[in-house]
Amino acid sequence: MTSPLDRPLLAAEHVSRRFGELIAVDDVSLDVRPGEIVGLLGANGAGKTTLIRMLLGLLRASEGIASMFGTTPSRETRRRLGYVSQGLGLYRDLTVAENVAFHSAAFGADPTAVRLSDELAVMGDRLVGSIGLGRQRQLAFACALGNRPDLLVLDEPTSGVDPLARARLWDAIREHVGRGAGVLVTTHYMEEAQQCDRLVLMAAGRVAAAGTVDQIVAGRRVVQVTAAAWSDAFAVLSDAGYDMTLAGRRIRVLTTDQEPVQRLLSAGHVSAELRVVPAVLDEAMVAVSAV
Repeated sequence: MTSPLDRPLLAAEHVSRRFGELIAVDDVSLDVRPGEIVGLLGANGAGKTTLIRMLLGLLRASEGIASMFGTTPSRETRRRLGYVSQGLGLYRDLTVAENVAFHSAAFGADPTAVRLSDELAVMGDRLVGSIGLGRQRQLAFACALGNRPDLLVLDEPTSGVDPLARARLWDAIREHVGRGAGVLVTTHYMEEAQQCDRLVLMAAGRVAAAGTVDQIVAGRRVVQVTAAAWSDAFAVLSDAGYDMTLAGRRIRVLTTDQEPVQRLLSAGHVSAELRVVPAVLDEAMVAVSAV
């Protein structure tokens, strides 16, 4: 017999979405289960938001099946949902307090259950359009938690939020997961991706990689270049078309082959020390997205 903990709260089974000739999402499968955080990563235009809209029943899939709590997404299933969209879902011409009341009524929640930060609590009579983006994101997140949802779907919830507020939001996410909720979150911050239990990396509408951070990074290597004239080294390798990242003044070249890198640097009269080192998550993301 299947345990409730084994049943996905949110699932996509081979879903695709076409807009005319454009395939925005192409044969994607994923699920979110109770008590876990699943990170959905990818560059802008990778299909993340389109996938989320299908999962929530806001957009019909061209192919495949999207389900929420084991059934077709509906107004009833969304009452068990906390959702922060990229657009935040707030009304700029309503006050903070009015947005809380509206959101609570829409989800059948008690407005007093929405826990606002001290900074937001004193802004109750201010129009949302008059407060900063960081405060707006905090408000949207607080509203999403107000009905104590079983499932949280967060599309870039901390973009534009300062590091301290971001840490507090993640503390709240972890607290909610500790009570058994499942979370699907998109983020561009690698330190946030590291907090996810599993990751799904999308590129050009498809799943390019999935698994834990360790599984995605698994065995990947890069060439680390240490040079006194590091900017000269960077220019030489950039002109040659290499994908690179910077770690301080060390250049990390997304290849495992040292020889051509060394030849280029020597030809450019740049003295450098090279060695092959383990990749990190963002480097692995670039590598799998390029495949």
